[in-house]
Amino acid sequence: MPIEIRESDRVFVMTGAGVSAESGIPTFRGQDGLWEGHRLEDVATPEAFARNPELVWRFYSMRRSVAASCLANPGHLALARLEEKLGSRYSLCTQNVDALHEAAGSRKVLHMHGQLFESRCSDDGCVTAAFQDAERYMTKEDIPLCTCGELIRPNIVWFGEMPMFMEQIIPAIERCTIFVAVGSSGTVHPAASFAQIARSNGAKTVYVGLESPLNAHAFDEIILGPSGERLPGLFHCS
Repeated sequence: MPIEIRESDRVFVMTGAGVSAESGIPTFRGQDGLWEGHRLEDVATPEAFARNPELVWRFYSMRRSVAASCLANPGHLALARLEEKLGSRYSLCTQNVDALHEAAGSRKVLHMHGQLFESRCSDDGCVTAAFQDAERYMTKEDIPLCTCGELIRPNIVWFGEMPMFMEQIIPAIERCTIFVAVGSSGTVHPAASFAQIARSNGAKTVYVGLESPLNAHAFDEIILGPSGERLPGLFHCS
């Protein structure tokens, strides 16, 4: 059954790795949780970058190479069309670091875990802004320096770091009347708590994905299946 969206409704959508996986982007979280023999925690933490920036940049250079060849899928396109219809009554937050939502036409995407094709200074105290960057850095000598003299790093939220845009995300969740999570496992916090926040504020909560998430109890409705098949035609705007 379609989700009915009335003129008074505000919709908040959060997407996770399952949406991008349908476009061919690996989750990098296989059964062994390893990449070239390294735990992801060893290539995705500030400590890992300080210890071995070359290894970390090789990992993210590989991710950039993979993501650059992937295309937006029907799920991304369906959400872009929903934004066109709802305008300011629609919010989109993603745990994904790729640019596939933007490629599909979404204009206002809150990337809570950062963006793969951006870099910034590795010194958190530096005032230099993050910048667009699609380059691959395979050796330490390849890694550029910021104007302050420190190495640049991917503009990605690593383990132990605070997600981005929370000051916009939480109020939008608290205001929404319909909350939809798509392809998110419900295991990573704080994103795993978003559905319960929405529900406690009276919103209808819906999950769309291949499998029930770990936080399934927070959803009023669970729609199983690929997001590329389930999202097109799911929303009916009255």
